[in-house]
Amino acid sequence: MLKIYNSLKREKQVFTPIEPGKVRMYVCGMTVYDYCHLGHARVMVAFDLVYRWLKASGYDVTYVRNITDIDDKIIRRAAENGETIAQLTDRFIAFMHEDADALGVLRPDAEPRATEYVPEMLDLIGKLEANGLAYRASDGDVNYAVRKFPGYGKLSGKSLDDLRAGERVEVDSAKQDPLDFVLWKHAKPGEPAWESPWGDGRPGWHIECSAMSSRLLGKHFDIHGGGQDLQFPHHENEIAQSEGAHCCSFVNYWMHNGFVRVDNEKMSKSLGNFFSIREVLGKYDAEVVRFFILRAHYRSPLNYSDAHLDDAKRSLDSLYFTLRDVPPLAVDIDWNGDFAARFAAALNEDFDSHGAIAVLFELAAEANRQKSSELSGLLKALGGVIGLLEREPLAYLRSGPAAGGLGEADIERLIGERAAAKKARNFAEADRIRDELKAAGIVLDDSPQGTTWRRA
Repeated sequence: MLKIYNSLKREKQVFTPIEPGKVRMYVCGMTVYDYCHLGHARVMVAFDLVYRWLKASGYDVTYVRNITDIDDKIIRRAAENGETIAQLTDRFIAFMHEDADALGVLRPDAEPRATEYVPEMLDLIGKLEANGLAYRASDGDVNYAVRKFPGYGKLSGKSLDDLRAGERVEVDSAKQDPLDFVLWKHAKPGEPAWESPWGDGRPGWHIECSAMSSRLLGKHFDIHGGGQDLQFPHHENEIAQSEGAHCCSFVNYWMHNGFVRVDNEKMSKSLGNFFSIREVLGKYDAEVVRFFILRAHYRSPLNYSDAHLDDAKRSLDSLYFTLRDVPPLAVDIDWNGDFAARFAAALNEDFDSHGAIAVLFELAAEANRQKSSELSGLLKALGGVIGLLEREPLAYLRSGPAAGGLGEADIERLIGERAAAKKARNFAEADRIRDELKAAGIVLDDSPQGTTWRRA
């Protein structure tokens, strides 16, 4: 029985879909003006795990993750680059897909772009205005009147007065209340604009998710996810917009993943500890990064450091050593079996990937002890459920950035030269070649069948 920690209720709850056997899930995606960073990687991998486990549990899942392709940062960056907004956003959407694919993240069922759903946003703003929750300000913007929505603050758990005292809010004399937020921005010279009943302009950030989710998943759906930083104000504002317009419950289960920290400090450009996914993949194999993310529970803080990535690599290597040394048989998972049942129980406890991975290590130890290809096959199959252990062991063990400028052809050549030196009993030369490879991060494994290699 699957339980999910519901941020709205602040407790774990048994998951009951609105429609039996079907799940509709929306996750806030990326604003595409730059490369994706480690925080984006965590959102993508965490909710990929959710998507995979829901499907493995037999649900028919519709997964929507949006793309914000219009906002102030995008407009500014395109102008700085001397290119169109479409050229900028198309390029970084392609980079985002490359990063996600490398991390083993399955594509969502729908990936709507904000600019494609402006009519739906205008319709939603019109409903809010008709319901007395939206007003046109003196500066031409259309704002949401938060004090007229009785449920405002229920996701963050704060009253309006608490929010005003504790949050940085924009001081704007055109607003009726500093907490009011913009639904439609009036057009400024040189900026992209759409026609609307309130004059030319463009949508505010919050309205896009309410419009796209209701269009693709309905007014009331099962799961809404995103990073912890979006809980307030973005998700709070989504609730106000969607429930204020449609006069019904918006989402049953709210899920938020924890922050990424770098050497125990919050990741931030201002601190100079901000890493793109591409930078990290330049140093570590993508599956190591995925394993590192999944090894922590999605709601816990994730502390990034080279030491933690190195440890994650050693741990993942050990699972692949099992698959290398005990060749797996192809097996169908028997979910009533001990290892599979405990693996499932972990994931059913609020998607506890940390607990599920612990079961994989127990299974690997038993497969090694028994030299059981059936248990090794179960290890591979269970790993595949969460997007791990799907490669050939040697392909994985030889993957990663080339060290010391040595490609595979160079490595094979040196191994051949070492074999020739050993045959000629020139053991000093053989040892020199081994040391050269070791210095380049290449480990040799000698056996009666010959010599294989892997990256350290």
